[in-house]
Amino acid sequence: MKNVILVTAVLLAAITISPALAQDEKADYSNDIMNISLAQQFDTATPGSDSMIAVSFALAKDWHFYADAETAPGQMNLKVIPKADAVTFGAPVMPASAPYYDEGLQKKLEVFSDKFTVYIPFKIENANPGKLDIELKIEGAVCSGALCRPNYIKLASSINIDPQAVMGKPAFTVPDKTADLTGSASYSVPVAFAIAIIAGLIMNVMPCVWPVLPIIIMRLLNLAGEKKSKAIAMGGAFCVGIISFFAIIAIANIVLRLGYGVVFQWGDHFRNPLFVTGMTLLMVVLGLFMFGVFNIGMPASITGKATSTGGGIAGGIGMGFLAALLATPCSFAILAAAFAWAQTQPLPMATVTIMLIGVGMAIPYMILVSVPKLLDKMPRAGGWMDHIKHGMGFLLLLIAAKLLGAIPSESRIDVLFYAVVLSACIWMWGCLVSYSTPKKRKYTIRIIAAVLAVSTGYIFLPIQNASKDLVEWQKYDRKVIAEYVEQNKPVLIKFTADWCTSCTVVDRLVFKRKDVADMIKQKDVLTIKGDTTLLGTDATVDLANKYKQPGVPVTVVIMPDGTEHHLPGLIGKKDVLEIIEKLPDDPKL
Repeated sequence: MKNVILVTAVLLAAITISPALAQDEKADYSNDIMNISLAQQFDTATPGSDSMIAVSFALAKDWHFYADAETAPGQMNLKVIPKADAVTFGAPVMPASAPYYDEGLQKKLEVFSDKFTVYIPFKIENANPGKLDIELKIEGAVCSGALCRPNYIKLASSINIDPQAVMGKPAFTVPDKTADLTGSASYSVPVAFAIAIIAGLIMNVMPCVWPVLPIIIMRLLNLAGEKKSKAIAMGGAFCVGIISFFAIIAIANIVLRLGYGVVFQWGDHFRNPLFVTGMTLLMVVLGLFMFGVFNIGMPASITGKATSTGGGIAGGIGMGFLAALLATPCSFAILAAAFAWAQTQPLPMATVTIMLIGVGMAIPYMILVSVPKLLDKMPRAGGWMDHIKHGMGFLLLLIAAKLLGAIPSESRIDVLFYAVVLSACIWMWGCLVSYSTPKKRKYTIRIIAAVLAVSTGYIFLPIQNASKDLVEWQKYDRKVIAEYVEQNKPVLIKFTADWCTSCTVVDRLVFKRKDVADMIKQKDVLTIKGDTTLLGTDATVDLANKYKQPGVPVTVVIMPDGTEHHLPGLIGKKDVLEIIEKLPDDPKL
């Protein structure tokens, strides 16, 4: 009952997230930590020509940007995102990174530090003569050993377009590896088409697609006893589902290039925490399906009768789409090669190349259903299929665990918690009711399951970037805290732990609220995150010995006069605001 009340209370709380404020657009940027400047390779260019922008960074000593998206905390690695009309941008060419051991994360990371340059290659399309404006967004956290500052900076540059211009000598020397617009190999059209088809064929044997193979095989076995026309129709539906997935990718590529002047980077969808979270939960749900916790049924109006030549067409399309989607994480290398070439070509050529990947993946299934003798040689269905299906269920859970590692660390426990709740809801939906269950009881159970799944999803999932911190937390440092206290400055310490669900609730109700974050900034409060996940850390020791608190969550506010306010357990924003509102405003604001 206590957990139900907690979930209900959190659901009713209004959780708002403020969009990050960007700087005004200008040609350069400077503050106490870094200087950023832009340089055009050519002042004047002709339509159809290649050019480049150099984005030069100069960081203060001991400060760095994270270089690797997979290991950067919260995926706050350095990103330079260009945008302009009538321009096709290539992938940014990043400098060589350097190893850095992050004591807070207890692991080695790759970073950019000191002075370095990012090159943005681009090709000018059919631009009109005159001035062409280019916008660059710079995102990422610049960090030192003590704190990190997130950045959302907009810079602007321009280049003159003149069909009669002689471009002459470039303003800066470009490293050899940036000579190609996208850093990809230069393939001929036949070779690129062949690579695309081979990429599609290889996707059928990728481990990520194995979990749906039992369903595919059972579908093909059922077709073996049918008329050839029906077998071809069903196999064709499955192939249409596969190709439909790549049609969506091709359309996305067209929209990005025509509407935003950028190219589709294969794998970017797996860098999106919301997408990875959805895929993780999908793997869990499909695993439950493999274990027989629930069944997927379709109305007869959609599937048709068993003797109908159109039976199961919608299901076949959906299964083909799912098979293509599941195969993508394991096929990054070869798919990236085909996509990189496609994005340097005119849109019709790029679209054909992308679609051919889907055709390549669909070919084996079309051959199977078109040649009945091949289906006849497949082993008959039996109990062994159930064993394989259950085994694939465990494989799905392994894939879910792998995807969970790609979710930002601050959200993993939440997603894992929700996966358990969602599994319980699906069990209620599929196992607590049957065809003989009275309608009233059936609807009651399923409505409860649906409400519980949706409400807990709003609470624990990183919806609309709800996992993003609005408060700039520094890691726990006794020396820094003591210095602020000696200077009669206020300090707020949030004691938390990765395994603490109540800590997550406090974060959502208090520290991810814009009004709380604004008040903390207005009062110039030093905010410290005391991570007590592990034994023996300074934060864990001080929580028990200095602040005399038995566990987390605990929020400690130290006033300028040294008075301490301890707020243990589940608290609301009012509890914190009542304390820090009494502080004087920051005179610098």
